[in-house]
Amino acid sequence: MPYRPPLVPFETFVADPPDLPVRRAGDDGPAVVNRAELVETDDHGVTLKSGTSDGGSLVVRIESAGDGAIRVRLAADPEARSRSARILPLVTPEPRPARVTADAGTVRVDAGAIVAEIHLDPWHLRFLAPDGRVLLDQDGGTLDISGRRRTLPFGRSGSDGRPVAYHESFVAPGDERFVGFGEKFTPLDKRGQRALMWNFDAFGSESDRSHKCVPFYLSNRGYGVLVDSGLPVEFDVCQSTHSSVQILVPDDVLDYYVLAGPTPTEVLDRFDRLTGRPYLPPKWAFGAWISSGFYPDSQERVLERARRIRERGIPCDVLHLDCYWQVDGRWSDLQWDTDQFPDPAGMMATLAEQGFRVCLWINPYVSADSPLYPEAAGAGYFLARPDGGTYVADVWHGSHAASAIVDFTNPEATDWFTGLLRPLLEQGAAVFKTDFAEGVPADAVAANGMTGVELHNVYALLFNDAVSTVTREVAGHDTVWARSSYLGGQRHAAQWSGDVNATWPALASTLRGGLSHGLSGIPFWSHDTGGFHGTPEPDLYVRWTQFGAFSPLVRLHGTTSRLPWDFPAETERDAVAALRLRYRFLPYLYSAATEAARTGAPMMRALLVDTPDDPTAWTRDLEYRLGRDLLVAPMLDPTGRRTVYLPDGDRWVDAHTGEVHPGGRHLRVDVPLERTPLFVRHGALVPVAPPADRIADGPFTDVTLVSWGGVDSRTVVHDVDGDTVVEAVRDGDTLRVTTDGPLRVTGLALAPVAGADAPARVLLNGTEMPATPLDGLFDPAS
Repeated sequence: MPYRPPLVPFETFVADPPDLPVRRAGDDGPAVVNRAELVETDDHGVTLKSGTSDGGSLVVRIESAGDGAIRVRLAADPEARSRSARILPLVTPEPRPARVTADAGTVRVDAGAIVAEIHLDPWHLRFLAPDGRVLLDQDGGTLDISGRRRTLPFGRSGSDGRPVAYHESFVAPGDERFVGFGEKFTPLDKRGQRALMWNFDAFGSESDRSHKCVPFYLSNRGYGVLVDSGLPVEFDVCQSTHSSVQILVPDDVLDYYVLAGPTPTEVLDRFDRLTGRPYLPPKWAFGAWISSGFYPDSQERVLERARRIRERGIPCDVLHLDCYWQVDGRWSDLQWDTDQFPDPAGMMATLAEQGFRVCLWINPYVSADSPLYPEAAGAGYFLARPDGGTYVADVWHGSHAASAIVDFTNPEATDWFTGLLRPLLEQGAAVFKTDFAEGVPADAVAANGMTGVELHNVYALLFNDAVSTVTREVAGHDTVWARSSYLGGQRHAAQWSGDVNATWPALASTLRGGLSHGLSGIPFWSHDTGGFHGTPEPDLYVRWTQFGAFSPLVRLHGTTSRLPWDFPAETERDAVAALRLRYRFLPYLYSAATEAARTGAPMMRALLVDTPDDPTAWTRDLEYRLGRDLLVAPMLDPTGRRTVYLPDGDRWVDAHTGEVHPGGRHLRVDVPLERTPLFVRHGALVPVAPPADRIADGPFTDVTLVSWGGVDSRTVVHDVDGDTVVEAVRDGDTLRVTTDGPLRVTGLALAPVAGADAPARVLLNGTEMPATPLDGLFDPAS
């Protein structure tokens, strides 16, 4: 259970995780693997029979799971699988032959970029790079002076005569750092933390509760570890002991993968090969999403918002309608409030003519007083209690009627639920916000026999699978806007950070959550720009909008209005300027998104992604690279001052002042409120678009290539019609730029870079052309 401070009131979440037993003094200790004998070798790996410290035996299987990936399984039954796999596989290993050798009590399984080395008696397992360097070493456990075991090494533990969990431990050198585990709002380096894989309603972004867990982590020593289980896996990351990472898996099998790097991007690529490539949202999804907010709404208000957005030139592609498109308090009926929205199809047709898509809020709970409830309950469409009755629970924490939970393990229930969504899509809705889905109680029972513990985490995947499937069938894309997720959730774009508070500290912790999630295989992430709960002060609204404008996706949403014109005029000016700047950079952002979908590397990149050999990069969690060439440092308080670390290996240009700074240093900056804190890698070639307030279908046109330094450079720009290789070669006082691909380049610009020797001539594909002035790119009015 998460720590709860004394004297602070708390409520019990309806879906709190079950506690594992605590071993009492005198109880038998864990069954630790202490020796093994080789049973079989094959083309992919080895099977071993292990002896355990309690005199029993378990089966160990170690095999290749693709180039640079080793799979380790420990179970009583060699065919055992995670109990969550009853409904869907989380990991799909690649069949790849391994080079298996055995001699003198040592067995090696060589999977190319990683080798498993097994000593049989006494048992010891470690993982090596091809050059023999140790990547990861099993920890055999720690005994204190009294002979008591202080850690849980490779083996299994039981209680009351039955097995309850498997466990594994790895040695953690003193300088090792660990990142990942999903959307964790705690400091990026998880050393000293305990990461519990249990999706919570996080009540903000300022605790260790998480809506989106991923049982995977990356190490600065050049490897990653992925655990295949949907149950509440615990990672004790040097918390109980500073010298060991302990993994506790309350499942029928310990099933994990060690993925080679050496770089984080290579590890993430291998992660994707096992769990699936990210889904790339349609281009319009990278525009601004502007919400109705969490308060009463109407068709008249929606149309007036749309009119004012276009009239004021505010960039926007998606209008989000939150709960109140339905009758107030009847937010699980999935029916329009016809008093407030008398003609939703006509409204959405009008919005489409104005260039807007419409997003509708939904959730997987059905109130017990909903007119949908009796028929659905009678048909068995909801999760059940152990006694067979419908499970009705306080999933809204007292703010709404108790509700039943749609059982997506039941195909008929899934068809029923998606049948309620289909007419909304046919009316013109483009996408759904899939809220909640963390509320499956531990003692619930699903139609396929899964318990709530087994279903709890993977339920979010089933919910989003159902919604994305019907969206694809009607609207032609798979996009959802999801709050909850789990391992493999990169197939659901996009995901947002939940109901964060509208405060400066919450902005910072939200940023940490996004970076952590990106390092867990999820490239397309967002947050409630302006904060959700409360009303942001004007300066915070501007700074959060600047952060949102340079996030993978951006949505303005909260319990009060986030409409720019509901703030002071200068606040509206500065916030809208940030959105306009985003739209200018959309060719660059969409290109970065395409690369992220292909490789699994995040769009919003913790500094360690591109400079893993820079030790400081593993500790900086309040700034990031957006793609490879932009560095964003959101403001964290109203002073406008902060320290930025510029990663080693490059020089960095202040996008506003043109000043050039060397990498590998900390820089104290003072950024006026009207400026987005932004740096550009010196030498970058960045494609930008003309000013616009919406995203057109098809490829970008009238693209200007901006050279930051007028030096040799190369980049690849990705768009819906293909890839374009762009090369710049400096030849004396001439900059020759060539493009090979479909990108429609109509201008070249030289960014003002202090001290740069600007070329006198600029040639595009052999044709001399005037350098396009960059003036106006950062102008709030442009």
